Amino acid sequence: MNSPASVPSAPEPFAVRTHTFGARDPSRDRLFPCDIWCPNEPGVWPLILFSHHSRGNRRSATYLTTYLASHGYLVAALDHSEVIAPEIAGNVQGFIANRVPDARFLLDYMLGGAIPCTARPDPDRIAIVGHSAGGWTALALPETDTRIQAVVALAPGGASNPKPGIIPATLSFNWPRPPATLYIVAEDDVLTPIAGMHELYSRTPGPKQMVVLPRADHLHFVDNVEQAHEQLRAASLPPEASWISREMRPIAELCTGEEAHRQIQSYTLAHLTTALSRRIAP
Repeated sequence: MNSPASVPSAPEPFAVRTHTFGARDPSRDRLFPCDIWCPNEPGVWPLILFSHHSRGNRRSATYLTTYLASHGYLVAALDHSEVIAPEIAGNVQGFIANRVPDARFLLDYMLGGAIPCTARPDPDRIAIVGHSAGGWTALALPETDTRIQAVVALAPGGASNPKPGIIPATLSFNWPRPPATLYIVAEDDVLTPIAGMHELYSRTPGPKQMVVLPRADHLHFVDNVEQAHEQLRAASLPPEASWISREMRPIAELCTGEEAHRQIQSYTLAHLTTALSRRIAP
C-alpha cells in the first residue's frame, strides 16, 4: 500500500462557474437534476463525475467539486435515482440496481454535447470520484464502462461483510480496463470500517494507492463536517442501524472538517493529475 505524494497548496488558477440543469433519461422516464462545475472560460477539460453518498445529493461535497474545477477540470454530478424516484428510496435492491446506470447516463449526457456551458469534456480523459455509496458506484462503474481512466473512492461501500443497516452492495472488480484507483479512507470510520477498506484495496486490480486520514470518520468527506457528524450522532435511526450513533465519537475528539478537506483535495488532485496526464490549459 502506497500513499501518493501530496501536491502543495497553490493559488487557484481558474475562476469557477456552476451550471444547474435537468437531464432527462427517456429509457427510465426520469429527469435528473444536475450540476456542472467548470473553469470560467471556454476549452476542453478532463471530465470528472461525482457520485454522492446514500443520504446525500449532487451538492454533498462542493468543497471538492469546486476545488477540482478551479484546477482545470469539468466536474459533473446528478441526484441519484433514490433521491428523485420515490419508488426506489426505500428499496435497497432498486437503489443498488440504479446507481451504475445513473453514472453511465450522466457520462453519456456530458459527452453528448448538450451541456449548458462553453467548457467541453475531453472524451479521452475521464474519471469518477464518489463517497460511501458513491464510492461503491465509482468502483462498480469500470465493470461495465471502459471509458473510466481514474477512480477516487472516498470511504467506499462494497466490503464483503457490511455492518447491519449498511447497504449490502458487492463488487466483482471484473474490470476489462483497470483504471488508476485511489482510496481515501478514514481511520475512525464507523460506517465503513478500516478493515473493510483494506479488503477492498487488496482485491483492486491495476495501479492503486490508499491514503488513511487520521482521526477522521465517515462524514469528514462531505460539506459542513461538524454539523453533519453531530446530526448523525443525534439521529433516531432504525433499530438495525442504532449502533451507529452509539459508536461514533464526538466531533471534538476527531480532526476538523477543514483539516480533512485539505487532505482530500490535495490527494485527489495529485492522483487525477497523474492518472489523466492533465495539461494545465486546454
